[in-house]
Amino acid sequence: MSELLKVSNVTKRFGGLVAVDNVSFSIREGETVGFIGPNGAGKSTVVNLLSGYLKVDAGEIEMDGTRITKMKPYERTRLGLSRTYQIPRPFPELTALMSVITSVLCGKRRINQSFEDAAVEATQYLEFVGLFSKRNILARDLTFYELRMLELARALATTPRLLLIDEVMAGLNPAEAKRAVDMVVRAKEQFGPTIFWIEHVMAIIVDAAERIIAINYGQMIADGTPDEVINNEAVIEAYLGKGWREYA
Repeated sequence: MSELLKVSNVTKRFGGLVAVDNVSFSIREGETVGFIGPNGAGKSTVVNLLSGYLKVDAGEIEMDGTRITKMKPYERTRLGLSRTYQIPRPFPELTALMSVITSVLCGKRRINQSFEDAAVEATQYLEFVGLFSKRNILARDLTFYELRMLELARALATTPRLLLIDEVMAGLNPAEAKRAVDMVVRAKEQFGPTIFWIEHVMAIIVDAAERIIAINYGQMIADGTPDEVINNEAVIEAYLGKGWREYA
């Protein structure tokens, strides 16, 4: 597999706090990579840096050999990088269908696409996530689970090569969480994006990922197969705890 994303010595500070400290890693095309660590470790900050929502203070980010460090989020999207948010960020006054049409038109390979063609494509993504029946409902009137699925549909509609997933299970009940995880797995199978996935439920990410990267206090502490990482002493001490398997 070829290298799709390369992160080199990336640092991000918020005043005197170093949230991400000289982090380097790469992701190969086709991988599902889990990203773990305790609350406040810097996980979402890394995703925000990759997506362009935040600017790096030092270091470089490359996607498929193109330096994207200073690119705006929409420019990264057109290169094939998309994301979901831990807290959904819908367009509250748009219907579910219009929300996904917007993503279709903003994605890569969208030159001269008509609105009508975009609507047909958007409908397919809504059907995939189970929201076709809610296509004419305003986003503000959707349930939290439905907003999660709308987030995923919008991200997929940009036709990403790299999809950043930020805690798809957060705020969901157990039944909804299982459906959400199954949807991400199905999205990988059907649409084929490389996935970089923040998740706190270790049983989920160990099963879904080929590799796991662990971070603590903004610094990398492990990068390897799921088995290597969950048995890494630094990861056990910082995040999992000695008895974590009893509750996994």
